[in-house]
Amino acid sequence: MQLKLKTLLNLKERYSGFVYKDIRLKTKKGQKRIEIKVSPRKGSQGTCSGCNKKCPGYDRLSEREFLHVPLWGIVVVLLYCMRRLQCPQCGVIVESVPWGCGKSPLTKGYAWFLSEWAKLLSMQEVARQFKSTWHHVFTAVSMAVAWGRERMEMTNITAIGVDEIHWAKGSFMTLVYQIDNHCKRLLWCREARTEKTINEFFSWFGKDRSLLLKFVCSDMWKPYLKAIATYSTNALNVLDRFHIAQKLSEAIDKVRASETKSLVAKGKEVILKHSRWALLKRPENLTDNQKIKLKDLLSCNLKTIRAYLLKEHFDNFWGYTSATWAGKFLDEWCAKAMRSKLEPMKKVARTIQSHKQLILNWFEAKNVISLGAVEGQNNKAKVVIRKSYGFKTAEILKISLYHKLGKLPVPILAHKYF
Repeated sequence: MQLKLKTLLNLKERYSGFVYKDIRLKTKKGQKRIEIKVSPRKGSQGTCSGCNKKCPGYDRLSEREFLHVPLWGIVVVLLYCMRRLQCPQCGVIVESVPWGCGKSPLTKGYAWFLSEWAKLLSMQEVARQFKSTWHHVFTAVSMAVAWGRERMEMTNITAIGVDEIHWAKGSFMTLVYQIDNHCKRLLWCREARTEKTINEFFSWFGKDRSLLLKFVCSDMWKPYLKAIATYSTNALNVLDRFHIAQKLSEAIDKVRASETKSLVAKGKEVILKHSRWALLKRPENLTDNQKIKLKDLLSCNLKTIRAYLLKEHFDNFWGYTSATWAGKFLDEWCAKAMRSKLEPMKKVARTIQSHKQLILNWFEAKNVISLGAVEGQNNKAKVVIRKSYGFKTAEILKISLYHKLGKLPVPILAHKYF
């Protein structure tokens, strides 16, 4: 048994200057575990944890445990007595070992093993499956994110998307994605949605990289538009189609709510009851009951239906191939909306008119980059939150998002046990 396990260990993780000694199966606190004693090779010197130079030994510390990758569901522990070294430069100092990192109780191999599984499952589920703890998994993920962020590729970034997600009551996270066709990933995220936050991104991203950007996709929030115009002067600012559709849906909802309240006050039959999703969903996505409900509504002379028809008519805008003709369509649509006497729709029309050129930029960018990538990445971010049933702090959320959406590099070691 010892020979076989030693062979596997030397195959996967062979360390110069150290040898695997005794291997035994023991029971501790009612749990089976495999204990592997590690010793320094005879005549070898330790590596100073301060300057990484080889130094003679000074004394030995008590035995320390390092949790390693489990075998067949059995906990594996490396046992080693750390040496203190007499370093000419750093003084008396504890050695660094190639399988460990600082005071972490996990071996590097186990940390990368847990972090790779955490890309597929929630951290709590990884801890449950591998008989570990949430804290150990989070420590591993934090290590992987720190390692990857230091080494992430930052060249050839020509298109980014800026957006935010609501992750807790009253709390937002600003996210910036790379949306080039060759790479879609999370570049940067920070708690809050303020002008200071977006300025922090461009400060981190750097002036030179900002000037190399060709496209920036965003919503109509003024601080975003201001920062993009200031830092990415060579980029084409494209307004996200999703947010324009969202404003139209919000306007319909306001008209519907107002009209429902008015009908109730007059004592009339509230035909708009249970009609919200029939009006907001795309026609091809309606259920059979919603199709019947919408058909009944369309036969009525309601303000809500006028707003709905305006929204559906606006959808033709995205089918144009010429920005010139699309611009004429916008002018005509806005004129109709202003004559509709529906204040929420008139507000949307004024917003569209004030951002007309940025909206028309969509036609210049639509065949070059994937303009739906931002919303797609946002949906993935929301899945991360849902799978973990939320996060206690913004820092934990940020690390988890980087880990799952950042496409961060990993060392060869990460694949040895995965």
